[in-house]
Amino acid sequence: MAGPLVSVEWLQRHLAHDVLHLADVRWYLGEPDRGAAAYAAGHLPGAVYVDLDADLSAAEGPGRHPLPEWTAFARRMEQLGIGDDSVVVAYDDRGGAVAARLWWMLRTIGHRRTYVLDGGITAWEAAGHPLTTALVDHPPGTLTVRSPEGATIDREELQHRLGSVLLLDARAGERYRGEQEPIDPVAGHIPGAVNAPYEGNLDSDGRFLDPDRLAARYRELGVDAEADTVMYCGSGVTACHNLLAMEHAGLGSAVLYPGSWSDWSSAGLEAATGAD
Repeated sequence: MAGPLVSVEWLQRHLAHDVLHLADVRWYLGEPDRGAAAYAAGHLPGAVYVDLDADLSAAEGPGRHPLPEWTAFARRMEQLGIGDDSVVVAYDDRGGAVAARLWWMLRTIGHRRTYVLDGGITAWEAAGHPLTTALVDHPPGTLTVRSPEGATIDREELQHRLGSVLLLDARAGERYRGEQEPIDPVAGHIPGAVNAPYEGNLDSDGRFLDPDRLAARYRELGVDAEADTVMYCGSGVTACHNLLAMEHAGLGSAVLYPGSWSDWSSAGLEAATGAD
């Protein structure tokens, strides 16, 4: 597998492999228990549930979904059975919008054999494959943490670098423009940011666009080899979808601002509105 995605067809062929670990990362804004309930009602065979709030976020920190300490994150993944030899495939029902967070976190600590199921559980069911309510209990894994460097940027550094980086906002246009803000204290976007809604990475079936179309999209947004690119969203989740899309397009990596708009707006910093 050369890229960050696997297809339903690939997954179905390899489902019985012992090293394969499926992660159901469904989550819904404002409905903290809905993801676990959806998993209990039916999930891909062999999948474990990974909770965005409990497993992929810290209890405290900048923004609504602060990154946990990397070693603590790895220990939690080990409890779910994920280790150095695991092939991890994450999925959700939003085209990878949440699953990409787990993909990015595992990649960031050095676990390269981690992927997102293209089309997620929706594509799996559309292909006629069954769901199950059976639970799986993997033996604990051993997951090595390789210290990530340069993968993230905090609010203070971003303030200093505004104007010298390409800043892409993965939220929907109406939130970027400040026309509505359902959860954070201020509407708008970070000054100088360009709107790059994560949904633009997907086709009408909820699958990722092909690499050439994605590359064209990001070049139109200003991505090039000369400037550093920083991704943000509401709380550092859907921005990972754009990071995955860039890798799928062969454009290399970008930096995540984990606190994102929830951190920036809570700090009382300047907010821009309109379609800059």
